[in-house]
Amino acid sequence: MRAIDLSNVAWRKSSYSNPDGGNCVEVSDDFLNTADWRTSSYSNTDGGDCVEVASNLPGLVPVRDSKNPTHGTLVFGVDAWAGFIGSVKAQ
Repeated sequence: MRAIDLSNVAWRKSSYSNPDGGNCVEVSDDFLNTADWRTSSYSNTDGGDCVEVASNLPGLVPVRDSKNPTHGTLVFGVDAWAGFIGSVKAQ
């Protein structure tokens, strides 16, 4: 499995970390900027029902609405995504 290059990602200390340096968690709000987005083959061509997925982040499958890409992204593990797709195809 390829590693995700997070060297250019902006990190910040989580507000849940304590001020004395212990129990520190850093989070990134922008690691999805490295995602290589593509429109799902299940999206239609007239601009409706558009789903974008990224396949260049090993172990993760980010999904977003192409009509409003800054509104939010769902991030699934590859096993969860494969199970979801398998269930949809079985319907």
